Amino acid sequence: MEIDPGLCLDVPEEFDDSDAETRVHPVARKLFHATTAADVFRKAAEWVAEQKVFPVDVSWDFLHDEDEPYWLSLYFVFEQDSDDS
Repeated sequence: MEIDPGLCLDVPEEFDDSDAETRVHPVARKLFHATTAADVFRKAAEWVAEQKVFPVDVSWDFLHDEDEPYWLSLYFVFEQDSDDS
């Protein structure tokens, strides 16, 4: 698998995450919005089913005066292929 440099994290050389208890684990976030709470969760579930990701957390909010007031933030990590590990 080729790595896209535009999707990589830049980490300073002096950064040390060798302590197993406090290691840095990159997490990505995707936003979903809809007119109902059920619909925003449906959209997220459909997206996750199509991707090779592992959801680790969610948060959601209701934004008054918006056409699609229900917002869901899905935090995830990318699943690695078995030959990538």
